[in-house]
Amino acid sequence: MATQPGLSDLRRAKFARRAPAALSELTGPQHGTVTLPLHLAWSGLTTFDLDQPRLRMSCYRIVLAEGLHDDLVRFLNRDLLVSLWPTLRTLVSRDVREVWESSFDELAHEAQAAA
Repeated sequence: MATQPGLSDLRRAKFARRAPAALSELTGPQHGTVTLPLHLAWSGLTTFDLDQPRLRMSCYRIVLAEGLHDDLVRFLNRDLLVSLWPTLRTLVSRDVREVWESSFDELAHEAQAAA
């Protein structure tokens, strides 16, 4: 009898399908104001000032959790993501964290360096 994939396996597969092939694809802004579309920020704030640390972290957490591939490459910036990762990894779900760290050695390295 074949075993059904668990809920966590299904979530990881969803996040893996959405992830970019390389962090270099993440060409979003590093500074200024970002307004997320309603399919991402459907509750609460929709506009985030990336120059304010808390708002920047909130924006990245939302995009990682809710974003499709095109959202990820549009709103996330590679350099910002790498610099935020040691803290950001504690704010996202385990499934998001595991997919991104297993897909991108640079993020796994940042996580280990912060430990």
